[in-house]
Amino acid sequence: MLLSSVPFASSTVPHSLTKGYSLVVESQNHFLLSPNGLFSAGFQSVGDNAYCFAIWFTEPFQNGNHTMVWMANRDQPVNGKLSTLSLLRNGNLVLTDAGQLTIWSTNTGSVSVVQLQLQNNGNLVLITSEGFTIWQSFHSPTDTLLPNQPLTRETVLISSRSQTNYSSGFYKFYFDNDNVLRLGFDGLQISSVYWPTPWLSIFQNERSPYNPNRTAILDESGRFRSSDDFQFRATDFGVGPQRRLTIDADGNLRLYSLDERRRSWVVSWQAMAQPCQIHGVCGPNSMCTYGPHGRNCACVPGYKLKNHTDWSYGCEPEFNLSSNKDETGFIHLPTVEFYGHDSGLVKNYTLKSCEDECLKFPNCKGFQYKSNSGKGQNACYFKTLLWNGYHSPSFELSMYIKLPKSIVSSYNKPVQQFILDCSAQLNMQLYRPYKKSPENGIVKFALRFACGIGGVEIMLIMLVWCFLYRTQTKSHAAMQVYHQVDYGFKRFTYAALKKASKNFREEIGRGGGGVVYKGTLSDNRVVAIKRLNGAKQGEAEFLAEVSTIGRLNHMNLIEMWGYCAEGKHRLLVYEYMEHGSLAENLNANTLDWEKRFNIALGTAKGLAYLHEECLEWVLHCDVKPHNILLDSNYQPKVSDFGLSKLLNRSGDNNSSFSRIRGTRGYMAPELVSNLPVTSKVDVYSFGVVVLEIVAKERATTGVDTINGNCDKGKVEILVGVALRCVEEDKNARPTMSQVVEMLLRHQNDN
Repeated sequence: MLLSSVPFASSTVPHSLTKGYSLVVESQNHFLLSPNGLFSAGFQSVGDNAYCFAIWFTEPFQNGNHTMVWMANRDQPVNGKLSTLSLLRNGNLVLTDAGQLTIWSTNTGSVSVVQLQLQNNGNLVLITSEGFTIWQSFHSPTDTLLPNQPLTRETVLISSRSQTNYSSGFYKFYFDNDNVLRLGFDGLQISSVYWPTPWLSIFQNERSPYNPNRTAILDESGRFRSSDDFQFRATDFGVGPQRRLTIDADGNLRLYSLDERRRSWVVSWQAMAQPCQIHGVCGPNSMCTYGPHGRNCACVPGYKLKNHTDWSYGCEPEFNLSSNKDETGFIHLPTVEFYGHDSGLVKNYTLKSCEDECLKFPNCKGFQYKSNSGKGQNACYFKTLLWNGYHSPSFELSMYIKLPKSIVSSYNKPVQQFILDCSAQLNMQLYRPYKKSPENGIVKFALRFACGIGGVEIMLIMLVWCFLYRTQTKSHAAMQVYHQVDYGFKRFTYAALKKASKNFREEIGRGGGGVVYKGTLSDNRVVAIKRLNGAKQGEAEFLAEVSTIGRLNHMNLIEMWGYCAEGKHRLLVYEYMEHGSLAENLNANTLDWEKRFNIALGTAKGLAYLHEECLEWVLHCDVKPHNILLDSNYQPKVSDFGLSKLLNRSGDNNSSFSRIRGTRGYMAPELVSNLPVTSKVDVYSFGVVVLEIVAKERATTGVDTINGNCDKGKVEILVGVALRCVEEDKNARPTMSQVVEMLLRHQNDN
C-alpha cells in the first residue's frame, strides 16, 4: 500500500497523523507536537545511524538534551534512512525499517476514520472518528510515568541500560503477585527484589496486599498514591512544575520536577536513600562503596574485573581453590555485607567453627559472621554466591571470603583500598528523601486492644507486651545489621520547630545569615535550627533553592534534615555538632596537630565537592572558622553552604557581609574590588582559615608566630598550602581539588 508523507507546513507542526500518511526518519520536521507545545513525538537518534520513535519534552533541558519519556522500539532501533512510521488505512500504526521489515506496531484495526494524536499530557493515542481510543502510549510505558498516567497490573517500568544506552536495562518497577509495588533487579544470571526493604514483612513496610485493583498514579501536584497503601509527596508539592517519575539506569526510582528558572530537572523524591543497597549495581563478586564522587565498585580480594567497560558483569576469580583444606584460608572484610544467597544459618558457632564448616563444602564462597560475645548469639550465614555486596560503617557483621592461603597472605590492607572507580553512568549523587519509619503492626494493634480492656487483663497485656518488646528488640538489632536508619529530608511546621527549640530559647550561634538555636525533635534527635534573616523570596523559589541544598551530600558538609517555609518564617534544620565551631576551638589544647591537619583536609574536601563534584555548582562565599563545625570526633563539617541562595541580597546592609556574601578578613581581593566571582574566592578564604588553624588565633589580629610545640612537617605543608591559596592573583591560586591532592600527598608520605 503506497503511503504519502504527512503534508507539513513550514510554519506549523501538526499534533495528529491521519490514515494513509507517514513520518519519515530523514525529515527533521517530521514530528508531532502536542497542542500546548510541551511534548513532541518523532524519530530520535539513539546511536550511530540508529533511531527510535519516541515522545520527548520539546524544550531541551540539562546539557541541551531532550528528555525522552516513551519509546516504541527501544530494543530494536531502525536505520537512519528509509525508515517510516505509518498509519495504515486499516487503522494499524506500523514502524518499518529500511528493509520494509515491521519492527513495531500497535496491532490495531478500525473501519472508521482513525487519527494518531499527541495530547497535552504526553499521551500518544489512536482515536476513531467516534472519539474512541483504540491504543495509547500510556498503556505501554518504558521507564517513565507522567502525571495521570496509571501504573497497573499489566504495565511495568523498565530502566534503560545506561544514561546513553536507551535499550531495556536490568531494573523494573511493577506490581508483584502479592499486589505490592516493588523495585526489582532482573539481571543476566539472577533476579531479586530490593525495595521495599526485602527483609521486612509486607505490613512492616506499611503495605497492604489486599488490593485487587493494582493501580498507582502520580498527580500533577506531585502526590503519588498506590492501591497497596504506599504514597509519597514531592518536596516541592503543589501544582506548577512539570514532573516525571522515572526508574533510572542505576536502579533508583526518582520523581523529577522541572526547575523552569534553571531549565533543569531536580530530584524531588527518590525511593533509595542509600544507592549501594540497590541489587546488582556492581555485579557478582564485587562490592559497592560510597566515595566523594558517589558510588564506587570494588572487586572482592582475589577477584578481577570481568569487563572493563561494564561493571554489571562483576568480577571473576583469579584462582582455583584446592581441595586441600590446609591450603585454603579466609580474608576478613569488616562491615561488608553480601545480601541474599544464604545456604544456611548456624547459631552458637565460634569463628573457627564457621571456617571449618565452610571448608567442608566446595560451593561455600564465604560466610557472614555475627559475634555477640558472652551472649551465646554467635552466628554464621554461609554464602553460595557473592552478590549485592556493599561496604558500610553501620554494619555490625563481618564477611569472611574463602581464598587460597597464598592470596590471603598477600592481602593485608583494609577493604577501602581495593576501591576502583565505576563507569560514569554509575556515579550518582546521594539524596535525602523523607521516609516514614515503618511501624510494627502487631504493637499498634496491641496498644489499641489494651485501651479497650479492663484492669483484670492488665497483667496479661503486660506479659504480651514483654514478649513483643523482646521480639521487636531482636528484630531491631537484626535490622541494624543490614540497614542504617535514614531520617531523611522533610518539611517541618513552624509550630513543631518552635516546640523543639522551646520557643527558640537556647541560642548557639549568630551571624549575618540568621540566628541558630539548639532544639530536640519529637524523635529525640538534637538539631540546630537556623532562623534566616532577609529570606524574603516567595515560597516556591525558597523551596526550589532549599531542595537543591538539601540534596548535597558529603561527609564534610553539615547535613540538612529539613526546613520550614510557612508564612514569613524561613528556617533550616541541621544536624547538631557536639564540639561547636572551629572558631570556638582554635586555641583549644584538645586540637593537636593531627586534628588540625585533618580539619584542614576535611574542609578542603567539602569545598572541593561543592565546587566540582555535586550536581550543581555551589560557591560558599563565606568560608570562616565560624562556618566549620566539629563533630564528636573533631571531624570538620562545612556549614552555611548555599545560604546565599536563600538570602535577599538586596536587603539591609550588614557590617559582616559584602554585597554578595562574605566576612571581612576572609574576603578575596576580587570581592572587595567588585570583580567577577569564581570558586577562587572560597580558595582565598580557606587559605586564611588554614593560617588561623596553624597560628591557633584569628589571623586578622596580626598574629605571626606559632605558640607552643608544633609538628614541623604538618606546619610546613599547611603554611605552604595557605600561602598559595591567599595569592592576590586568583589565577595563581590552586583549585580546592588541587589543595586536597597536596594535603593527601603529605599525609600519605607520612
